[in-house]
Amino acid sequence: MSFTAPFSHQKALVSGSTQGIGRAIAEELARQGATVTLLARNETALRETAATLPTPTNQQHDYIVADFTQPDQVATRVAEYLQAHPAGFHVLINNTGGPAGGPIIEASVDAFRAAFEQHVVCNHLLVQTVVPAMRARQYGRIINIISTSVKVPLPGLGVSNTIRAAVANWAKTLANELASDGITVNNVLPGMTQTQRLENLLEKQAAAATKSVAEVETAAKQQIPARRFGEAEEIAAAAVFFASPAAGYVTGTNLAVDGGRTGSL
Repeated sequence: MSFTAPFSHQKALVSGSTQGIGRAIAEELARQGATVTLLARNETALRETAATLPTPTNQQHDYIVADFTQPDQVATRVAEYLQAHPAGFHVLINNTGGPAGGPIIEASVDAFRAAFEQHVVCNHLLVQTVVPAMRARQYGRIINIISTSVKVPLPGLGVSNTIRAAVANWAKTLANELASDGITVNNVLPGMTQTQRLENLLEKQAAAATKSVAEVETAAKQQIPARRFGEAEEIAAAAVFFASPAAGYVTGTNLAVDGGRTGSL
Protein backbone atom coordinates (compact mmCIF):
# COMPACT_ATOMS: atom_id res chain seq x y z
CA MET A 1 0.00 0.00 0.00
CA SER A 2 1.34 3.44 -0.91
CA PHE A 3 0.90 6.40 1.43
CA THR A 4 2.14 9.10 -0.95
CA ALA A 5 -0.10 12.21 -0.80
CA PRO A 6 -2.32 10.36 1.70
CA PHE A 7 -5.17 12.86 1.73
CA SER A 8 -5.61 13.69 -1.94
CA HIS A 9 -9.27 13.20 -2.90
CA GLN A 10 -10.23 13.07 0.80
CA LYS A 11 -12.52 15.44 2.68
CA ALA A 12 -12.04 16.32 6.34
CA LEU A 13 -14.40 18.00 8.80
CA VAL A 14 -12.45 19.80 11.53
CA SER A 15 -14.19 21.23 14.60
CA GLY A 16 -12.92 24.21 16.55
CA SER A 17 -10.70 24.99 13.61
CA THR A 18 -10.22 28.77 13.63
CA GLN A 19 -7.49 28.83 16.28
CA GLY A 20 -5.05 26.78 18.30
CA ILE A 21 -4.84 23.02 17.85
CA GLY A 22 -7.91 22.78 15.62
CA ARG A 23 -6.51 25.31 13.17
CA ALA A 24 -3.11 23.60 13.14
CA ILE A 25 -4.79 20.28 12.29
CA ALA A 26 -6.83 21.87 9.50
CA GLU A 27 -3.69 23.45 8.06
CA GLU A 28 -1.71 20.20 8.12
CA LEU A 29 -4.52 18.17 6.56
CA ALA A 30 -4.84 20.76 3.80
CA ARG A 31 -1.07 20.80 3.30
CA GLN A 32 -1.18 17.05 2.72
CA GLY A 33 -3.91 17.32 0.12
CA ALA A 34 -7.20 17.08 1.99
CA THR A 35 -10.14 19.32 1.20
CA VAL A 36 -11.08 20.79 4.57
CA THR A 37 -14.44 21.89 5.90
CA LEU A 38 -14.01 24.04 9.00
CA LEU A 39 -16.64 23.98 11.76
CA ALA A 40 -16.92 26.74 14.38
CA ARG A 41 -19.24 29.52 15.48
CA ASN A 42 -17.42 32.67 14.31
CA GLU A 43 -18.11 33.12 10.60
CA THR A 44 -15.59 35.92 10.18
CA ALA A 45 -12.82 33.75 11.62
CA LEU A 46 -14.00 30.77 9.57
CA ARG A 47 -13.91 32.74 6.35
CA GLU A 48 -10.41 34.06 7.09
CA THR A 49 -9.08 30.63 8.05
CA ALA A 50 -10.58 28.90 5.01
CA ALA A 51 -9.02 31.52 2.73
CA THR A 52 -5.54 30.96 4.17
CA LEU A 53 -5.46 27.14 4.21
CA PRO A 54 -2.86 25.55 1.92
CA THR A 55 -4.09 24.39 -1.50
CA PRO A 56 -1.32 22.20 -2.98
CA THR A 57 -3.83 20.32 -5.14
CA ASN A 58 -6.13 23.30 -5.78
CA GLN A 59 -8.61 22.19 -3.14
CA GLN A 60 -11.71 24.26 -2.49
CA HIS A 61 -11.90 24.55 1.30
CA ASP A 62 -15.12 25.70 2.93
CA TYR A 63 -16.81 26.00 6.32
CA ILE A 64 -19.94 25.41 8.39
CA VAL A 65 -21.10 27.90 11.02
CA ALA A 66 -22.41 26.28 14.21
CA ASP A 67 -22.16 26.89 17.95
CA PHE A 68 -21.15 23.96 20.16
CA THR A 69 -23.23 25.34 23.01
CA GLN A 70 -26.21 24.36 20.80
CA PRO A 71 -25.76 20.66 19.92
CA ASP A 72 -28.92 20.43 17.82
CA GLN A 73 -27.71 23.35 15.71
CA VAL A 74 -24.38 21.58 15.14
CA ALA A 75 -26.11 18.40 13.99
CA THR A 76 -28.59 20.28 11.80
CA ARG A 77 -25.98 22.45 10.05
CA VAL A 78 -23.74 19.47 9.27
CA ALA A 79 -26.71 17.41 8.05
CA GLU A 80 -27.74 20.27 5.76
CA TYR A 81 -24.19 20.45 4.41
CA LEU A 82 -24.22 16.72 3.68
CA GLN A 83 -27.47 17.02 1.76
CA ALA A 84 -25.58 19.23 -0.69
CA HIS A 85 -22.39 17.12 -0.46
CA PRO A 86 -23.64 13.51 -0.15
CA ALA A 87 -20.19 11.95 -0.62
CA GLY A 88 -19.53 12.96 2.99
CA PHE A 89 -16.26 13.04 4.87
CA HIS A 90 -13.33 10.65 5.14
CA VAL A 91 -12.01 12.29 8.32
CA LEU A 92 -13.73 13.82 11.36
CA ILE A 93 -11.73 15.79 13.93
CA ASN A 94 -13.69 16.33 17.15
CA ASN A 95 -12.17 19.32 18.92
CA THR A 96 -13.63 22.09 21.05
CA GLY A 97 -12.47 24.43 23.80
CA GLY A 98 -12.07 22.96 27.26
CA PRO A 99 -14.20 23.82 30.31
CA ALA A 100 -13.09 26.57 32.68
CA GLY A 101 -10.68 25.62 35.43
CA GLY A 102 -11.38 25.44 39.13
CA PRO A 103 -11.77 22.95 42.02
CA ILE A 104 -14.35 20.26 41.34
CA ILE A 105 -16.05 20.83 44.70
CA GLU A 106 -16.90 24.37 43.60
CA ALA A 107 -18.20 23.41 40.14
CA SER A 108 -21.87 23.97 39.47
CA VAL A 109 -24.12 21.27 38.07
CA ASP A 110 -24.75 23.55 35.11
CA ALA A 111 -21.01 23.60 34.36
CA PHE A 112 -21.02 19.80 34.09
CA ARG A 113 -24.12 19.84 31.91
CA ALA A 114 -22.71 22.48 29.56
CA ALA A 115 -19.37 20.68 29.21
CA PHE A 116 -21.07 17.32 28.63
CA GLU A 117 -23.15 18.80 25.83
CA GLN A 118 -20.25 20.61 24.17
CA HIS A 119 -17.94 17.61 24.24
CA VAL A 120 -19.77 14.29 24.53
CA VAL A 121 -23.11 15.21 22.96
CA CYS A 122 -21.71 17.28 20.07
CA ASN A 123 -19.10 14.61 19.31
CA HIS A 124 -21.80 11.96 19.31
CA LEU A 125 -24.15 13.91 17.06
CA LEU A 126 -21.35 14.62 14.59
CA VAL A 127 -20.40 10.94 14.47
CA GLN A 128 -24.00 9.90 13.91
CA THR A 129 -24.20 12.39 11.05
CA VAL A 130 -20.97 11.48 9.23
CA VAL A 131 -20.69 7.73 9.84
CA PRO A 132 -23.32 6.59 7.29
CA ALA A 133 -21.17 7.83 4.37
CA MET A 134 -18.06 6.33 5.98
CA ARG A 135 -19.79 2.98 6.33
CA ALA A 136 -20.92 3.07 2.72
CA ARG A 137 -17.29 3.71 1.71
CA GLN A 138 -15.94 1.19 4.27
CA TYR A 139 -13.39 3.78 5.29
CA GLY A 140 -13.27 6.51 7.90
CA ARG A 141 -11.10 8.20 10.49
CA ILE A 142 -12.48 9.78 13.68
CA ILE A 143 -9.99 11.59 15.90
CA ASN A 144 -10.88 13.19 19.22
CA ILE A 145 -8.68 15.89 20.75
CA ILE A 146 -9.00 15.38 24.50
CA SER A 147 -6.39 15.80 27.28
CA THR A 148 -3.79 13.88 29.26
CA SER A 149 -6.27 14.10 32.16
CA VAL A 150 -7.74 10.93 30.63
CA LYS A 151 -4.70 9.17 32.14
CA VAL A 152 -3.94 11.33 35.18
CA PRO A 153 -6.45 13.97 36.40
CA LEU A 154 -5.00 17.47 36.41
CA PRO A 155 -5.21 19.71 39.51
CA GLY A 156 -7.65 22.57 39.23
CA LEU A 157 -9.49 21.18 36.21
CA GLY A 158 -12.31 19.29 37.90
CA VAL A 159 -15.01 19.62 35.24
CA SER A 160 -12.55 19.03 32.41
CA ASN A 161 -11.12 15.89 34.07
CA THR A 162 -14.61 14.45 34.38
CA ILE A 163 -15.83 15.21 30.87
CA ARG A 164 -12.59 14.29 29.09
CA ALA A 165 -12.74 10.82 30.67
CA ALA A 166 -16.32 10.46 29.44
CA VAL A 167 -15.22 11.31 25.89
CA ALA A 168 -12.38 8.76 26.06
CA ASN A 169 -14.66 5.93 27.15
CA TRP A 170 -17.29 6.90 24.57
CA ALA A 171 -14.56 6.81 21.92
CA LYS A 172 -13.25 3.39 22.98
CA THR A 173 -16.75 1.94 22.82
CA LEU A 174 -17.30 3.53 19.42
CA ALA A 175 -13.95 2.21 18.13
CA ASN A 176 -14.98 -1.36 18.93
CA GLU A 177 -18.34 -0.95 17.19
CA LEU A 178 -17.01 0.66 14.00
CA ALA A 179 -13.77 -1.26 13.41
CA SER A 180 -15.37 -3.87 11.14
CA ASP A 181 -16.61 -1.03 8.90
CA GLY A 182 -13.07 0.16 8.20
CA ILE A 183 -13.58 3.15 10.51
CA THR A 184 -10.99 3.91 13.18
CA VAL A 185 -11.53 6.01 16.30
CA ASN A 186 -8.54 7.37 18.22
CA ASN A 187 -7.79 10.04 20.82
CA VAL A 188 -4.96 12.55 20.91
CA LEU A 189 -4.16 13.74 24.44
CA PRO A 190 -2.36 17.10 24.35
CA GLY A 191 -0.27 18.11 27.32
CA MET A 192 0.59 21.73 28.03
CA THR A 193 0.43 23.29 24.58
CA GLN A 194 1.15 26.90 23.66
CA THR A 195 -2.42 28.07 23.00
CA GLN A 196 -4.70 30.82 24.25
CA ARG A 197 -6.33 28.35 26.66
CA LEU A 198 -3.00 27.60 28.33
CA GLU A 199 -2.23 31.30 28.62
CA ASN A 200 -5.60 31.86 30.30
CA LEU A 201 -5.02 28.99 32.75
CA LEU A 202 -1.54 30.25 33.65
CA GLU A 203 -2.89 33.76 34.25
CA LYS A 204 -5.59 32.37 36.54
CA GLN A 205 -3.06 30.28 38.47
CA ALA A 206 -0.74 33.26 38.81
CA ALA A 207 -3.53 35.45 40.18
CA ALA A 208 -4.59 32.78 42.69
CA ALA A 209 -1.01 32.30 43.90
CA THR A 210 -0.15 36.03 43.79
CA LYS A 211 2.78 35.24 41.52
CA SER A 212 3.80 36.50 38.11
CA VAL A 213 2.75 34.58 35.01
CA ALA A 214 6.45 34.09 34.22
CA GLU A 215 7.02 32.39 37.60
CA VAL A 216 4.06 30.07 37.12
CA GLU A 217 5.15 29.28 33.56
CA THR A 218 8.68 28.42 34.68
CA ALA A 219 7.36 26.12 37.41
CA ALA A 220 5.02 24.43 34.93
CA LYS A 221 7.84 23.73 32.48
CA GLN A 222 9.87 22.13 35.27
CA GLN A 223 7.15 19.45 35.53
CA ILE A 224 7.73 18.47 31.90
CA PRO A 225 10.74 16.27 31.07
CA ALA A 226 11.12 18.13 27.75
CA ARG A 227 11.25 21.39 29.75
CA ARG A 228 9.00 23.24 27.33
CA PHE A 229 5.39 23.57 26.24
CA GLY A 230 4.23 21.84 23.10
CA GLU A 231 3.31 23.61 19.88
CA ALA A 232 -0.07 23.23 18.23
CA GLU A 233 1.66 21.86 15.13
CA GLU A 234 3.07 18.98 17.20
CA ILE A 235 -0.41 17.96 18.31
CA ALA A 236 -1.57 18.28 14.71
CA ALA A 237 1.14 15.88 13.54
CA ALA A 238 -0.22 13.15 15.83
CA ALA A 239 -3.81 13.78 14.78
CA VAL A 240 -2.94 13.71 11.08
CA PHE A 241 -1.14 10.39 11.50
CA PHE A 242 -4.29 8.88 13.03
CA ALA A 243 -6.26 10.38 10.14
CA SER A 244 -4.02 8.82 7.49
CA PRO A 245 -4.32 5.51 5.62
CA ALA A 246 -1.09 4.47 7.39
CA ALA A 247 -3.02 4.21 10.68
CA GLY A 248 -5.57 1.72 9.36
CA TYR A 249 -4.76 -0.91 12.02
CA VAL A 250 -4.71 1.54 14.93
CA THR A 251 -8.02 2.09 16.70
CA GLY A 252 -9.32 2.66 20.23
CA THR A 253 -6.01 4.24 21.25
CA ASN A 254 -5.04 7.20 23.46
CA LEU A 255 -1.83 8.98 22.44
CA ALA A 256 -0.33 11.49 24.88
CA VAL A 257 1.61 14.30 23.20
CA ASP A 258 2.97 16.00 26.30
CA GLY A 259 6.76 16.08 26.42
CA GLY A 260 6.73 13.14 28.83
CA ARG A 261 4.76 14.86 31.60
CA THR A 262 2.03 12.27 32.18
CA GLY A 263 3.00 9.99 35.06
CA SER A 264 1.67 6.75 33.55
CA LEU A 265 2.16 4.63 30.46
